[in-house]
Amino acid sequence: GQRKDMLSENEDINWFPSHVKHGRFEKTVESAPDWNLSRDRFWATAMPVWKGVDSEGNERVKVVGSYAELKELSGVELEDYHRPWVDDVEFDLDGVHYTRIDKVMDCWFESGSMPFAQFHYPFENKEKFESSFPGDFIAEYVGQVRAWFYYLHSVSVGLFGKASFKNCIVTGTLAGNDGRKMSKSYGNYTDPNELMDMYSADALRFLLLSSPVLNGEDFNLTDKDVQDVQRKLAMIWNMYDFFTMYADVDAWEWKGTLDDPLKELENPLDRWVVSRLHQLQQQMTIDMDAYNVPDTLSGVLPFLDDASNWYVRRSRRRFWKSEDDADKAQAYRTLHYVLVRLSMLLAPFTPFLADELYRQLTGGESVHLLDWPENGKVDEAVLADMAQTRQVIEQGLAARMYKDDQEQQVKVRQPLASLSYGSAKLGEYYEQIVMDEVNVKQVNHVDADDLAVAVDKHISPELKREGLMREVIRAVQNARKQAGLQVDDRIVLHLLCDDTELRLAIDEHADSI
Repeated sequence: GQRKDMLSENEDINWFPSHVKHGRFEKTVESAPDWNLSRDRFWATAMPVWKGVDSEGNERVKVVGSYAELKELSGVELEDYHRPWVDDVEFDLDGVHYTRIDKVMDCWFESGSMPFAQFHYPFENKEKFESSFPGDFIAEYVGQVRAWFYYLHSVSVGLFGKASFKNCIVTGTLAGNDGRKMSKSYGNYTDPNELMDMYSADALRFLLLSSPVLNGEDFNLTDKDVQDVQRKLAMIWNMYDFFTMYADVDAWEWKGTLDDPLKELENPLDRWVVSRLHQLQQQMTIDMDAYNVPDTLSGVLPFLDDASNWYVRRSRRRFWKSEDDADKAQAYRTLHYVLVRLSMLLAPFTPFLADELYRQLTGGESVHLLDWPENGKVDEAVLADMAQTRQVIEQGLAARMYKDDQEQQVKVRQPLASLSYGSAKLGEYYEQIVMDEVNVKQVNHVDADDLAVAVDKHISPELKREGLMREVIRAVQNARKQAGLQVDDRIVLHLLCDDTELRLAIDEHADSI
């Protein structure tokens, strides 16, 4: 029967979260009683059923299929076919006098008829309906599994023998900041308009799309969560500001191409960030194809952290240097490409931010007029090397901060003599990054299977003076910041010092300062 057909057609639907398919929805179909379509109400669609009694006392039933048929039978045309006017329409057919039963349709039948009723099918738009049925995608909260989703499925399978939708996202319920339902009397939520005014519509949208709500689970909405997302998305504008500041100074001009630059990039750091971006896009594409929105966004914030706090921070000196060489040009091209491609990837999720970023960087009309970009190439080797490099750095920094009875913590500004690490040997470029990040003079590879990392914490007089020089530089940078100076503002520096050791450090490292 139809129940069996409905269960069979359910197998062709992609549900997210996937457990709904053979969980709540399947159980709903299996346990559903027969559907009584009529209701004893006034406000609803009148049932198109007329009854009469023939000369032999047998009840006759006539289901009218259209307004045109009703006019042909009764000679009556109404402006409004709801009650009470339709109740007065009567007609004679084959010697039987028919009057309408005083029932209306269950409103869920109308909801379940949405796919074809919206086109006035089968009376109009036959080609339009048939070319778009079944629908690609629907979404609603979990309560509709037993309601709209079920009735859509029931009507469609009953009439057409197949499901009315291919993909379905089932959301959870959004609750207030205390876990109870949102209520003005509870005072447990901020008006959404105020929330968007404070933190942006994009931040709220990103939070909700990446939250458990899109996994069919409940979620307590708090202002702090929205604020946290806004702060993290601000990394995009920080990168944009950094890029435009130096691009304007150097009068760098974009050549108008958005082609994958990977094969033309030489600096491993450029190759790494472009590969990370392409890796992110591949993951997002796979998850979007599966209608898995939370996983689609799961890699975005980690990528922003990588791009801002690793790539841009590690690349600053490439933008600072005065000569306009090939490496600097590739740094500009790379960061521009990353930001523009990022605007394309974020367009469905943070539409305002993405569009502004795209228009500012390209002069194009709108990012929303573009197709989803093709996946770019990924340099797996450079991703692996950089991942190991960062592991060595993480463990090296942890070793600097380790403290016990025999060892003291050593702050990062104080240079150390050496770091040793095991596992695979890194190339010279990556070992230099380790030297810079952990602030050691030498990196040594040792023959060991695991990634054991050790640092030499002995501080010689020379290393101590260099550490003092780093403290002076930090103090000067803080003074520049407090004075509101820009990066390209030159200063005359006067240092007053009565400490002999500090004076020696300043004299020894004056060029670095």
